[in-house]
Amino acid sequence: MTNADFTTTLVVNQTPEEVFQAITNVRGWWSEEVVGNTAELNGEFTYHYKDVHVARFRLVEVVPNKKMVWLVLRNYFNFTQDQAEWKNTKVIFEISEKDDKTQVYFTHQGLVPQQECYKICHDAWTNYIQNSLRSLITIGQGQPNAKEGGFNQELLEKHLASQN
Repeated sequence: MTNADFTTTLVVNQTPEEVFQAITNVRGWWSEEVVGNTAELNGEFTYHYKDVHVARFRLVEVVPNKKMVWLVLRNYFNFTQDQAEWKNTKVIFEISEKDDKTQVYFTHQGLVPQQECYKICHDAWTNYIQNSLRSLITIGQGQPNAKEGGFNQELLEKHLASQN
């Protein structure tokens, strides 16, 4: 049986330590709008892109230089019928050495083709991992979503409150 979860693999010349540090720098490759702890076990952070996507994550597994797992606690999309499609899914980064290089095996466990957001999310994750994270790892500069301002905490909580 094939795994229908979204996956993508990244291979770079940098060390597992450098790769792990880049992954934990979520503001450096995903979004400057990330608020919270993105590096420590049980840390929580919130991500948002305008009023299109808002999500809350908890770091449920952190093995330095080897693995990082985020659990999606809450999620909101303004473009899907099911506002919580990502809720209780896991975002997994597995780091290993292969042929004198470092490999990142990325899985969004629970993001499957049957979901309404799959095509958009597939394309977005592919860009963030293959382009922005790769760039942060290899040249020290990612292409995260820029800080927008104007999206206040009250509005953020409103989008996530319906999922309690």
